[in-house]
Amino acid sequence: MVAGDLRAPITLILKWACRDHLRPKIKVKPNSIHPSRRCRDAEAGSSRFPIASVFVSSLCILASLCSISLAASTDRPNIIVIMVDDMGFAGPSIAPYGNPHYETLGMDQLAREGLRFSDFHSSGSVCSPTRAGLLTGRYQQRTGIEAVIHPYPEHPESQKGLLETEVTFAELFQEAGYATGMVGKWHLGYPERNPEFHPQNHGFDYFRGYHSGNIDYINHWGDHYEHDWWHGRTETPEEGYTTHLINQYALEFIEKNQDLPFCLYIAHESPHAPIQGPNDPIQRGPGMKERQTPLEEAMKQMILEMDTGVDQVRNKIIELGLADNTLIMFFSDNGDASQTATGSPNLRGRKGSVYEGGHRVPAIAWWPGKIEPNQQTDELAITLDIMPTILSIAGIDPPEDRHLDGLDLSPILFAGRSLPRRTLYWGSLSNNGNRSEAVREGPWKLIALHPNANEGTYENEVLELYRLDRDLGEKKDLSAKNRKQLSKMKKQLDAWLADTQATATPQPGSWTETTITGKEASDAFNRFREARQESYPQNK
Repeated sequence: MVAGDLRAPITLILKWACRDHLRPKIKVKPNSIHPSRRCRDAEAGSSRFPIASVFVSSLCILASLCSISLAASTDRPNIIVIMVDDMGFAGPSIAPYGNPHYETLGMDQLAREGLRFSDFHSSGSVCSPTRAGLLTGRYQQRTGIEAVIHPYPEHPESQKGLLETEVTFAELFQEAGYATGMVGKWHLGYPERNPEFHPQNHGFDYFRGYHSGNIDYINHWGDHYEHDWWHGRTETPEEGYTTHLINQYALEFIEKNQDLPFCLYIAHESPHAPIQGPNDPIQRGPGMKERQTPLEEAMKQMILEMDTGVDQVRNKIIELGLADNTLIMFFSDNGDASQTATGSPNLRGRKGSVYEGGHRVPAIAWWPGKIEPNQQTDELAITLDIMPTILSIAGIDPPEDRHLDGLDLSPILFAGRSLPRRTLYWGSLSNNGNRSEAVREGPWKLIALHPNANEGTYENEVLELYRLDRDLGEKKDLSAKNRKQLSKMKKQLDAWLADTQATATPQPGSWTETTITGKEASDAFNRFREARQESYPQNK
């Protein structure tokens, strides 16, 4: 009898043997617990029954021999989440995004074979907040991460990070028996400052990447001016262009786990600064030299190398025969940075802004045979929706002790139906301590700005109101003529701020607890960077 022939009887025996001992930390739907998880829990609970313990242990050893076959037989879908960095709405060349500078063959092919979103948004306007919201399915304000986690150790936002009290989608997939991996940019706290922040403490079995907000693409020197490339918990000097390494390790993870259900999070650095093509010199840290490649050409190379990686992942899934059982979700973490040439001329603002250009981003869903090819939806969606969507698709229940702010996008993906109408919120906190907020309700968009306010406060509020269906570029402020709508949305914003503040995870440091000003923090960081750069022997 071969391993495949043992599946049914072993599954039945395991269900009986482990029925009183199975105590999963996270509730999952029936039959979604991996055999190895059943064995671990059964062994842990069988100490009360010495004779039964031997029996259960023997069954677990037998079951482990065919655990791969059992996992594969469940046909649980594989999940790949690809998030790129600082690419605005006009990143891909395919419509409705329309990059005029170069053709993005990988992203475009993914889009032609899948579903394109025209009204998809990041939950933050900068890196760290969006990542916190993505991984938890909740507004990032609830995690206490409202701003970029800063590389300068004395900055008010530098000591924060994703704490172990949060529940990530990776943890839930891990508990359900999935192989879980992350490749690329973390930026949810520096584990060197607090080990609790490490990605492998948040559900990822496999990690290849960096902790900081960005690294030199050649020598992998982080924005905190230290080497920052890791294999798991081990700092690992390794040659290779960052994007190439991210592509390489994403493919490696897929190859190694092709016979198991897996959940892979690919967090590209591109097109985030520093601006470097594959053949450019080091721009930060030891060995820094001036780049000779023109900015536009270097940026083009950066984006096309990332685009190649997207195509490599798609091709690998097809090559391994996994396409009919794999969902790929692709999007950006916020709007365009100033030098990426990916911002749409039709949108106001860019990275860091709560205007549309700061958070309306390209998004693609791909699953051949499940998602109709070459379709576009104008339904409103946000990165907070990713977690409830992939949990639902995988048959995994959300955490019972907290509410997810996102919605399951399955009706859009698989049936072309609309979601219930909802109100979405944004809250931005800049590196200099300036706040801004936005509310979206149907076609209406409320903007709240706080010019010249004290750092971290909501003082000096100025409100603006727009109708996006008539004015996508947010050029005509309608607040004076629509006082009732303005008042309604202002109340919604106040209630959301109160709710997220009341439920926020306590974090160390804040602007309101320090005497430093935004300008002083910026100047201090510049001095820190200059001193660190000049300290390297090769640069003297």
